[in-house]
Amino acid sequence: MRYNYEKQHRKGKLHAMERIQALLDEGTFVEIGSLASHAREGFGIEQAVTPYDGVITGFGEVNGRKVGIYSQDFTILGGSLGKQHGAKIAGIIRLCIEARCPVIGINDSGGARIQEGVHSLAGYGDIFYYNTLASGYIPQISIIAGPCAGGAVYSPGLTDFVYVIDGISNMFVTGPKVVKGVTNEVVTTEQLGGAAVHSTDSGVAHFRCRDEKETYNHVRKLLSLVPHYYGDNQAKKYDYRALENEQKMLDLLPEKSNRTYDMKNIINALLDKGSFLEIQEQFAKNAIVGLGTLSGINVGIVANQPYHMAGVIDIDASDKIARFVRYCDAFEIPLVTLTDVPGFMPGLQQETRGIIRHGSKVLYAYSESTVPKVNVIIRKAYGGAYIAMCSKHLGADFVYAWPTAEIAVMGAEGAIDILYHREIKAAADPEKFKEEKIKSYNEMFLNPNIAAECGYIDEVIDPDDTRKILFQSLALLIHKKSTRRLQKKHGNIPL
Repeated sequence: MRYNYEKQHRKGKLHAMERIQALLDEGTFVEIGSLASHAREGFGIEQAVTPYDGVITGFGEVNGRKVGIYSQDFTILGGSLGKQHGAKIAGIIRLCIEARCPVIGINDSGGARIQEGVHSLAGYGDIFYYNTLASGYIPQISIIAGPCAGGAVYSPGLTDFVYVIDGISNMFVTGPKVVKGVTNEVVTTEQLGGAAVHSTDSGVAHFRCRDEKETYNHVRKLLSLVPHYYGDNQAKKYDYRALENEQKMLDLLPEKSNRTYDMKNIINALLDKGSFLEIQEQFAKNAIVGLGTLSGINVGIVANQPYHMAGVIDIDASDKIARFVRYCDAFEIPLVTLTDVPGFMPGLQQETRGIIRHGSKVLYAYSESTVPKVNVIIRKAYGGAYIAMCSKHLGADFVYAWPTAEIAVMGAEGAIDILYHREIKAAADPEKFKEEKIKSYNEMFLNPNIAAECGYIDEVIDPDDTRKILFQSLALLIHKKSTRRLQKKHGNIPL
């Protein structure tokens, strides 16, 4: 079979088959459904030649492990989805569910095949159904390697990880022409649904790559860090060696607690060198989520990022954290939380957009999760955000604190302004009075001792022992089984 490589190359893109070959281990791909073709007549489609109905499907290996894959071919009717095309994609997802292996979709399609009418829509419906059925059972990865418009966007939206590529990816429900006709807005495809939009603003994309080669290499690394199906034991391999921190941990913190720092430096010091893979790096930068290994134990990392917005939790950070916690829980990936949070984001915009509803997702996700959960409070842990960041009250197995931890309803200055508002006004020297009260508040609350005395913290630890203690805690919990036995279908997460 001859593929039209040149047509794609002229657009700076790889052909559907080249993409499969770039991603899979050499010589492992087995195609299925190669003889499929369109099955409708009318509007001139009966004259069209549609080998494999515009989508190549099959299975192969990545890093020596089985995966299913489909890759849409834009050179055949614009990669449009018809009855057989949709049936092939739904079929490969179903096959991966039964074979218990990841499924990778490479999307490059103009959308529904208009000539096939409702049969095209039925194809999308079948795909969405199997995406949902596969969720939490096998990893689903979507690569947007061209246009992805209309109903087609909802399949990637249902998957675990979405990749976008600079200058190539476009995702939107309605294109620029429809937008102009309905709202009179003039926008380009890049402004409406380019890689930058979905990696920084909408949060739809989890990874943004510079080109296709980087994308496929990145997917291979991702697949080395996640279980390949629910119950996969690869996350339970670990190594007792090399437990000590190479970095003096307190050197990574500024002397004053109101100064910023980069939490990624702490994450990289605690995890195995080079293992951390950040997810949604450019979206909601005040929160960090990602995957890595700690002496060989696969872990999910959730952390506040003081370097951006002081690490406060806002609407986008709430969604980012909650979704990742649920992903890790679904695939039994242990969670390590690093806390330095001044609170939930205040303000009219946050309240009117539903910070209550979105913030509740974090509480729900942590409370519902039954995987091993270990929290280290690095510095600030204030108010409701202290509770939300995997506190004992939400079912954390272990909560540790550095001596620098500050656990309170709020910071000293704000607390004193509320508690002693009248006294400050009436004092002979208001500034001196306020400073004395702040000092007293700091001594009483801005340390981890009271929380430790009450059992809300298991131990105040030497920061340089953090890596070792995390490993020992996770090694103990690695075979953890939940004892919860409430009879119900499922809860009602505040979506």
